[in-house]
Amino acid sequence: QVQLVESGGGLVQAGGSLRLSCAASGRTFSSNLMGWFRQAPGKEREFGACITLGGGTTYYADSIKGRFTVSRDNSKNTVYLEMNSLKREDTAVYYCAAGTWFSSSYYSSRSSYDYWGQGTQVTVSS
Repeated sequence: QVQLVESGGGLVQAGGSLRLSCAASGRTFSSNLMGWFRQAPGKEREFGACITLGGGTTYYADSIKGRFTVSRDNSKNTVYLEMNSLKREDTAVYYCAAGTWFSSSYYSSRSSYDYWGQGTQVTVSS
């Protein structure tokens, strides 16, 4: 089992920045893939970004590419999502997720992730 706890969400003005953290505990050595998803009101949960165990491979959704950066500190079992140039449409609950296996074809699929955090709210005001 892997437990995930997100933090760092909050209210920010458009154009501002936030950094989300996801602390993992439990069988973290099995988490080859760590991802961030988000869910806006009335919408489905969508893929945002992911990073592999070694941190050498990252993927981003087009909607956040160039503005958000995913990173991980394996010594702290923590994954980060640095969010810059935030827009109102970035408002959502952000979820951290962990998966055992990485696939270059399915990294954006929710089914690739076995464990999920409870989410942290990010609200961007104009």
